[in-house]
Amino acid sequence: MNRRARVFLAFVVGPAVFCFCQLAVNAQQRRPNIVVIVTDDMGYADIGIHGSKDIPTPNIDALARSGIRFTDAYVSGPYCSPTRAGLLTGRYQQRFGHEFNDVSSGDMSFGLPLSETTLADRLKAAGYHTGIFGKWHLGASAEHHPLNRGFDEFFGFLAAEHSYLDVQANTRNPLFDGRKVATQTGYLTDVISDRSVDFIKRNKTRPFFLYLAFNAVHVPMEATDKYLARFPNIADQQRRTYAAMLSAMDDGIGRTIAALKDEGLEDNTLIFFFNDNGGPTMAGTTINGANNAPLRGSKRQTWEGGIRVVFVIRWKGRLPEGRTDSRPIIQLDVFPTALAAVGLKVDPSWKLDGVNLLPYLSGKNASRPHDELYWRLGENMAIRQGDWKLVRTIALPLKNIDAASFDYWSGAELYDLANDISEQRNLASQYPEKAKELYAAWQHWNKQLAKPLWAPPRRPAALTPKMI
Repeated sequence: MNRRARVFLAFVVGPAVFCFCQLAVNAQQRRPNIVVIVTDDMGYADIGIHGSKDIPTPNIDALARSGIRFTDAYVSGPYCSPTRAGLLTGRYQQRFGHEFNDVSSGDMSFGLPLSETTLADRLKAAGYHTGIFGKWHLGASAEHHPLNRGFDEFFGFLAAEHSYLDVQANTRNPLFDGRKVATQTGYLTDVISDRSVDFIKRNKTRPFFLYLAFNAVHVPMEATDKYLARFPNIADQQRRTYAAMLSAMDDGIGRTIAALKDEGLEDNTLIFFFNDNGGPTMAGTTINGANNAPLRGSKRQTWEGGIRVVFVIRWKGRLPEGRTDSRPIIQLDVFPTALAAVGLKVDPSWKLDGVNLLPYLSGKNASRPHDELYWRLGENMAIRQGDWKLVRTIALPLKNIDAASFDYWSGAELYDLANDISEQRNLASQYPEKAKELYAAWQHWNKQLAKPLWAPPRRPAALTPKMI
């Protein structure tokens, strides 16, 4: 290389390299960004790292391999809205009456109670720029709108589901850009991913909280030819469409992670990735072609297939990489863990049920974060204590019962999850004292809960999919 070329590179390339390096240095000196990625109705078995053979998910797998993957991770709700309420409050949603999904997208009384403070509220008050892209499902009234619940930016829809192909498909549940009805076209999963990438690039110089709430792979089952063409060998049309929808989402997750890397933010971003509930495989649910193997049960049930989910946490350079953790955790832990990461203290008066996982993940604490985990959804209940699980679950429809006097003991089953992940061997008669011990612990928790603020959706046991 001649002298003139070296001088040119020094003046042109040098400043660019310095600029990128300076961005990386500035990012490391800032408080960490928080990214929460939630998928919708994905099957436990439907990612490569969980053994999927017919649906490649290279970006989700790469995220898992570069972080900590939890084999025994849970959500507090067997279906959509309750899980989101628990996520954004760090509290069992039954404590404040958010036990069921909304009755319909037009019910303006439905929504995350205004008495609850969201993770976005806490982070925004601490100087974070906050954005949600995708599915809200925590209320459609003005007072429940995401921009009134701690978020600075919102692109998505307010109710339970939306067409992926037609922006104007549901006038009762339109697509919003902020508070205005959106007119943007394109495959919705791609558009949500585009918004996520743009958010990262626009906010690279300040700490941000990104809540990427995909509606994939929830019904309606819609995919473009681009993604369907990737799966010519899947004969079942529903499964093929499901695979295409999941592949599109995997692409979007990959682009989101790439944007963090491109902007020098990868090492200063704490990422949570999980599914909102188990895949819907039971007649009467919004069946989408998901596979929960080897778990028993479906979305809307408290067997493992309804509540155990894919879950990954990654914070490059701060937490171990490529580790698998079998200690039970729950999505309620995201709230206190995120606050701890950014240096905010939890006030005991908030009465959080989630646990700061950082000491457990960094190796400072080798014990289990939770002694027990609990579930209640109408007539369904469960408690996990160690590797023991007591569960009572039913088929559809759900009822709005008096939980204080309802006989949850009748039909309760006991399983040893360490040796029976598929919940096939009911040990209640073999270990009656253990079953009674768990039931007493669950009842102690149950007595602390509020009555549901609204009844569960009324729908036939097995008809066409509806909004749930």
